[in-house]
Order: sequence, then structure tokens, then C-alpha cells
Amino acid sequence: MFVYGLINSAVLALMALGFNLTFGISGIANFAYGAIYVVAGFITWAFINHLNLPYAVSAILTIIIIGIFGALVYKFIIKRIRGLVISEVIATFGISIILLELLRFIGLIGFKYSLPVFIDGSVEILGVYVDIQRLFIIGLGILVIISLYVFTHHTKTGLAFRGIAQEEHTSLSLGINPDRIASLSMGMGSALGAFAAIVILPLGTITVDSGYDVLINALSVCIVGGLGSTFGVIIASFIIGYTQTITAMYLAPHWTMIVSLFAILVILVIKPSGLLGHQKELEERV
Repeated sequence: MFVYGLINSAVLALMALGFNLTFGISGIANFAYGAIYVVAGFITWAFINHLNLPYAVSAILTIIIIGIFGALVYKFIIKRIRGLVISEVIATFGISIILLELLRFIGLIGFKYSLPVFIDGSVEILGVYVDIQRLFIIGLGILVIISLYVFTHHTKTGLAFRGIAQEEHTSLSLGINPDRIASLSMGMGSALGAFAAIVILPLGTITVDSGYDVLINALSVCIVGGLGSTFGVIIASFIIGYTQTITAMYLAPHWTMIVSLFAILVILVIKPSGLLGHQKELEERV
């Protein structure tokens, strides 16, 4: 249970980091995130199976394409309704439905839509055989978290990200363009979603309905941890990840999604700002 709980926590963290990055920087709740995840998987599959491109090349091209797509969505759609929260949610969720149902229409159904594992095989850890692909998820999850920290604390663009996140109006006086940063955050968040898809989808098949599941899981982790808090996302991933693993072991796997929804309800009742959503909590008190 310990090993698979850790793996499930790493999966949830990878799923949520892109959504959390976009919201933390620009304040945009990208409800198209789950659809972007599925589209990334399908594009990678198409590159491999129809264009016969190497897996690594397909993955890199997909991440770039999805990143550009996310930035363009901001530039041509979100920018025009920026600050209207309900409109942002409706617009991004509408994009999500269009993308997912389009994939359903063209026939994204069946076991043939799956990505190959990075390295086939398994190893024994604490008496449990674990797929090497799952170990890659843990390692890459740690790498992404470290990379995001270095980027936001030690690069000019990353510091601009933090400036916009903390105080957008003051950042304007320092010559930081909030629309440019928001567009970059939307693109990077989408690219992280694509990266998560390429790493996680080899464990199963690419399905339309998984887009809705990914969105719910990402939302639950971000809301429980505190929207915009990377450390909160990590803590929430462990809490929800292990709870889902225990639920799957002692009840049934299909109950795991209930865990995510229940976690959202509980945290909104007890602490709406999330476990580490200190900035939002101060706003609520004022």
C-alpha cells in the first residue's frame, strides 16, 4: 500500500501542477485542462503511429504544440474576458467539451489508443513488484517540482511570474506586462498538462472520459492544497493519493473519484482557502 500510495500521489501531483501554475500566476481556472491532457495523449499517439516519429520526438513536439495552443487560447479568448471569473470558467469549460466530444466523434474509443511505456519491466520494492514506468512517474514528478522552483526563483521570467502573482498592479509599474505573463503561464500550464499525459497515459489507454477525471482530480488537489500553492499541491497529493489507494484496496477502484469530490466538499466547508492558501485566506478575512 505504501508504494502504490506514493505512486498515486505522484500521479496526482503531476496532473495538478499545470492547473495550479496557471491559476497561481494569472488567476485563471483553466477548465480545459483535462481536455488538453487527453488531446496531448492523442497527438503523441498519432505522431508515433501515423507519422512513425520516435517516441521522444513525438513527446517533445506534443508538449510544444500544446504549450502554444494554451498561449493562443489566452490571447484570442481569455484575454477578452479577463477578470470575469464566471466567463473564464464557461469559456474554458466550453473549449474542454468541444475538444473532448470532437475526439469522441472521430472515434477515440478502444484499447488501440495507448502510449508505449518508457522502459518495459518491473522491479521488486518492499516485497511489491512495481512497473518501471511508475517509478519514472515518481522521479519525473520530483524533477518537475524542483525545476519549477528553480524557474520561479532564479530566472527573470520566473520572478516576473511571482511578481504578477503577488501584486499585478505594482508589477505594471516595474514594466512587467501582465497579459504576456498570463499568456506564458497558460502556455506553460498546458505544456505541463501535456507532459503529465505523456508520462501517465502509458499506464492505461487514452479515453475521452479520462479528461473529465483528470480535471476533477486536478481541481481537488489544488483546492485542498490551496490554489496557487505548489507546496500545498504536494501535501494534498499525498493526502488524496493515499486515501484513494486505501479506498481502492478496501472498497472498490470506482470509489476513488468519490474521494476527490468529497475532499473538495470537506475543504470548502472547513477551510475554503485550502490547507496553504494563506494569501486567499487573508483576503477573505479582510
